Amino acid sequence: MFYRGERVGLQGKPFRIFKFRTMVVNADQIGGTSTPSDDPRITRIGRTLRKYKLDELPQLFNVLSGEMSLVGPRPEVKYYTDMFNPEEKAILSVRPGITDWASFWNSDEGSILAKAEDPDRTYLEVIRPTKVKLQLRYARSQSLWSDLKIIFLTLFALVRPQSLTVLKIKQHLGS
Repeated sequence: MFYRGERVGLQGKPFRIFKFRTMVVNADQIGGTSTPSDDPRITRIGRTLRKYKLDELPQLFNVLSGEMSLVGPRPEVKYYTDMFNPEEKAILSVRPGITDWASFWNSDEGSILAKAEDPDRTYLEVIRPTKVKLQLRYARSQSLWSDLKIIFLTLFALVRPQSLTVLKIKQHLGS
């Protein structure tokens, strides 16, 4: 029922993230780290959980244990944090969160990856650069006000996902 994958948290400390299982058992041994929305490893119920972001709810346990916060850069697997350059390591100076600016910029990463010939390469070349830029922006300008805006936008996106376009997010980010 639960997936407990290893992620990198505050100060580079590894922790186990809680999620509802949306993929077959041992999916990480069958395919890559990037998951397109049409990935055959995703279960039928998993598609629904992912579509409505319900698979993320168990991360509230990580918040309660102090490994994560509600708002902060989404935690990554070690494979990707090992790629951080010295500037990008600032992302690890804040507690990872359930939602962040990058969650809006690319709320349906799986659809982009589904169209890719090589999902892992597309993640590295297309998604990751902007995601890291937004995570750095958060780490450098974290405040109660920005956290409240992110929480509000997250709730709004859950209720009306089609209304949050990249343009609107750019307006909120001031870019």
